[in-house]
Order: sequence, then structure tokens, then C-alpha cells
Amino acid sequence: MNEQQITALKKELSHPKKIVIVPHKGPDGDAIGSITSLYEYLIQLNHQVHMISPNDFPDFLKWMAHTEQIINYEKDSKLADSIIKEADLIFSLDHNALHRTGEMQTILEESTASFVMIDHHQQPDPYATYMYSDTGMSSTCQMMFHFFEMMDHVEYITPSMAASMYTGILTDTGSFKYRSTTSTTLRVAAALVDKGADAESINRNIYDANSVSRLKLLGVALNNMTVLSNYRTAFITLTQQELDDNGFKKGDTEGFVNYALSLKDVVFAQIFIQKADEGIIKTSLRSKGNFDVNTLARKHWNGGGHLNAAGGKSDLDMKATVDKLISILPQYEEELVHTAI
Repeated sequence: MNEQQITALKKELSHPKKIVIVPHKGPDGDAIGSITSLYEYLIQLNHQVHMISPNDFPDFLKWMAHTEQIINYEKDSKLADSIIKEADLIFSLDHNALHRTGEMQTILEESTASFVMIDHHQQPDPYATYMYSDTGMSSTCQMMFHFFEMMDHVEYITPSMAASMYTGILTDTGSFKYRSTTSTTLRVAAALVDKGADAESINRNIYDANSVSRLKLLGVALNNMTVLSNYRTAFITLTQQELDDNGFKKGDTEGFVNYALSLKDVVFAQIFIQKADEGIIKTSLRSKGNFDVNTLARKHWNGGGHLNAAGGKSDLDMKATVDKLISILPQYEEELVHTAI
């Protein structure tokens, strides 16, 4: 965001407005952390603020402040539509294309409000009046901290805002292990601890809140894992039946793909999860080194993301989807074999 945009946005926020904050569909820790921290900040500035999520989010994120205020579009679309129609300003956080909001896309595209984008994904769509896009950032929550710096309002960060932002940074960096974790990322995390984020408590809420059914589902996923050593690749499949048999709840498969990536000498990992209600196979892609799964997801899986983490979908059945992956890999064999890790 350049100086001109910062000045203009400060002016916009200098008097009360009707503001809507929107994360991407299937919001994760970074999405929920960013919208809840921004919500509390804008409330302090005396704006009328609503958070509207395209759908529900995992229970292990619902300890964060203000999550009970998030409107679920799938359940309350009429209410959400009326709020969006009256909005003066719409913040889109942790996504840079309106199709990432699912069924909300149409009402958002029809809105006459000004848009503010704060996001770290590649190749943003040019729909926002105010655009803070930085693909080098670890997370949108790190960007939120810098946004408050731009607004000259770091002093507005409360302990609950700090906890939300720390959560987003923690989850999107894989507990600070991904290459996107820079010295600045660590300084921001330290500043958030100084602002009241309880790192031990946050870690426990995120990583030590497993249900028995989730761990059993993880066992199924690992049992289904296939390793293709010639391509330094591993993939996992989970059918709808397997999800149902193990009491699947939203968020239960979060991080499963990383187990495949943790294998020695594996460069590329992918998980395929059947979503019978949508008629698709949802997929997540992860990689090590410079193997670019963002390009892979955009080219083959109708998705995208980051260099080392991306998502997408398949409209084929599970067998055909796996066959597609296996047919794709020879195109990337040389790159996979020679990627340094």
C-alpha cells in the first residue's frame, strides 16, 4: 500500500462507516486471526462492523475473541446480503480474488462499497480500491500488524488482538518452520507477545485440542498414504465414507498433508479429500525447496496459493483424480529429482 493509499484510507477511517470484513471460504487460523483482530481495531474507531464468513470454521479456532460475532453466510445469507448492500467499506482478508468467497462472490461483486485487500497470496485480482498485497509475507496476520503500523495505531493492539494475530502467524508458518518465516516475522511475533499474546496457551489451543475421532481419522489417512519414490512424492486419499465413519468435523484434516511432506527425501505432497455434498475432490499441495506448487495447482487443479503451499479441486472421482496426479508427475520428474532440500 503506497503513501497515497495510506493517507486516503486513514481519511476514510477517520469518521464512522458501515464496514464488512470477509475472509476466504474454509477460513483457517490466518483468516480468522486477521478478521477478528481487524474487527476489534475498527470497533475501537467507532465504526459499525460485521464479519461475514462464507462458511463455518474449525472448532479449534473458536476460542479467539469475537469469533461468536462472525456471521456464517451459509446459514444467514439473507442477513449477510442486507449488511453487504449497506456497507461503505469492505475488507477482504487472506484472499485476493472474490471467487475465493464461494457463494458470496455475486453479492460482493454487486456492491458499491470501496474494497480494501490485505493479503499475501500470488496474482491478486484488481478489484480493490486499497490494495496491500505482499507475497513475501509469512501470513495475513503479520500484514495486519504492519497495517496497524501504517495507520500509526500500534497502541490500539489489545491482548486479544495480539493473540489473534499470533495465531495466524503461528499456523501459516507451520510453527515458524516455513521459509516465509523471516527475522521480521519473528520480531512481529515477539511484539505480539509483548502486547499480551500468550504463546503457550495459543499453542495448546491450536495443537493440543484433538478429538479421538480426529486422531483415528489421521490413522486412516496415514494408512492410505502412497509414496512414489521415483518422483520424491507422497499423496494421501480420504473418501467421504472414511470421513463419515470417523465422525469427521470441519478442520479435522487440517495439517494431514504435512505428515506426507515430513517423509525423508519427499519434495512434494498432496492430499485428496472427497466432498460428496459439493461433488468435488478437495486437494491441498505442499512442497519443500523451490518446487512450485502454486503453479502446479493453477495449471492442473483449478487453484493456487504460494510457492510451497497451495490448494485446489478436482471434478473427477477419487480414482480418476489419483490417476490424473500420476499422469502429471512425469512432466515434473526432473525438477522433483533435482530439487534441493
